[in-house]
Amino acid sequence: MSNNLVVPENITILPLPPKSPELNPVENIWQFMRDNWLSNRVFKSYEDIVDHCCYAWRTLQDRPWKIMSIGRRKWAQGF
Repeated sequence: MSNNLVVPENITILPLPPKSPELNPVENIWQFMRDNWLSNRVFKSYEDIVDHCCYAWRTLQDRPWKIMSIGRRKWAQGF
């Protein structure tokens, strides 16, 4: 943590344990995308990988309620 960081009064900083990607909401989003659209595939080319990732991202964008539910996992809120 930086001594130069100015934290607003209405924000509380909670240091996360090192090497805990399961507590990072972005990691949870990537895990969901891998589990649902990107795993168990053989990609033909780099462009194929990019196309599949774009499809997965666009599909997830159409489901904002799913993004909210992934970020609000009860077991992750206790830290």
